[in-house]
Amino acid sequence: MKIRNRLTLISSATFGFVFIIASVLIYISFYNSSEKVVFKELQKTCLLSAIYYLEKDELPNYEHSAIKDQFEENIQNDIVRVYDEYNRIAFGNKEKDNNINARNLEFIRKNKKLSFKSNNHFYYGILYNDNQGDFVVFVKTTSEVFNSQTNRLLVIMAVVLFGGLLLIFLLSRLLSNIAYRPITQVINQVNSMELNSLDKPISSSNTNDEVQDLITTFNNLLSRLSDTFAIQKNFINYVSHEFKTPLASISGNLEVFAQKERTPEEYQKVTSEALENVYQIEEILNNLMMLSGLKTIHSENEKFRIDETVFNINDKIFEVYDNQEIKIDLEVKDEKLLSVKGSEMQIQLALYNLIENAVKYSSGNLIRISLSEVKNQLQITIQDFGKGIQKEDLNLVQQTFYRGKNVGDIKGSGIGLSLATIIFKQNNIQFSITSEENAGTLITLLFPKL
Repeated sequence: MKIRNRLTLISSATFGFVFIIASVLIYISFYNSSEKVVFKELQKTCLLSAIYYLEKDELPNYEHSAIKDQFEENIQNDIVRVYDEYNRIAFGNKEKDNNINARNLEFIRKNKKLSFKSNNHFYYGILYNDNQGDFVVFVKTTSEVFNSQTNRLLVIMAVVLFGGLLLIFLLSRLLSNIAYRPITQVINQVNSMELNSLDKPISSSNTNDEVQDLITTFNNLLSRLSDTFAIQKNFINYVSHEFKTPLASISGNLEVFAQKERTPEEYQKVTSEALENVYQIEEILNNLMMLSGLKTIHSENEKFRIDETVFNINDKIFEVYDNQEIKIDLEVKDEKLLSVKGSEMQIQLALYNLIENAVKYSSGNLIRISLSEVKNQLQITIQDFGKGIQKEDLNLVQQTFYRGKNVGDIKGSGIGLSLATIIFKQNNIQFSITSEENAGTLITLLFPKL
């Protein structure tokens, strides 16, 4: 059953249940209060009848005449019987009523009054003390008007119930459609999605409710899936490109080499070239394994001097790029800030990748590395003045295997920045990168306080 149908049925059933309970309570309350009104009127009629029949000898004619007018006005469809001390009908209707028996009369003589309902009639009796003796006055009236009123109330409640149920059903249907509309929109958008459009989030109505939370959560899932697919695509492109060259070189050299006998020098040359390609493949696999391992291995928490690490990296860079000028500015007054906690091996690897990238894309310009103090925290900046990164690539360069469009023929794997991002995150180091094409790149690292 769909949610909108379930909501409609639940709201209709709830209204029906509540209305039935309320109707029962209203009916019982009306029934009891109406009975009390009837019996109260009968009590007045009893007293008026007693005065009319038993006080005639004591009242002046004009007063008795007024009592008579009131009696005739109130009696109408009522039947009055006045019983003497011998349970004989002294006044009023002389016909015998089986519902008025000796036991009822005796009860009234002891308890002063009695009321009951029987055979579609209401009865009320009182004890009246007169100079002629003690009399029991009984008044009987039909319950037709009372039954008509209660039955009319039942009919009205039934009509209101069924009409209300129909109205509630229609309103619930309408409201459930309105409430379900954002979900319908989400379903339609999800059904129209394809693999190449996962990077487009689902548009929301900003309702600030559970549907909005669902949309936000789903968009986050889409973002992660999109990133995953992008990584897979980049991985395939990277592996196919990086593996193809060394494998083609190895197979091509071996095929040419196998066509005829070769001199020892030629054997040595082919072997050297094959080994170089094998080492290249091995380096690619090591990078992939390192990237995978960093995502599952927790960082160590050792204390070391970050300035020494930077200078060691500078020495290693100089061994490979001996013509590159790198300037290191140490502007930290509090020497304690130079001691940081984390995995020295991982942080050194990440810094090496960043500095090496700066060297490769600097176009031979100066590389500036600065260690400074910002709000009692250590900040390291790495700045080059080379190619820079295109604006559309800036948010993507930290993805695994992604390389900017303006890298040209500069060799790279697209792993360095993603490795650095993971390492800095695991070691609680804030990492940001800003760049402008043909103006250079600035990388900022903010180390946590010890």
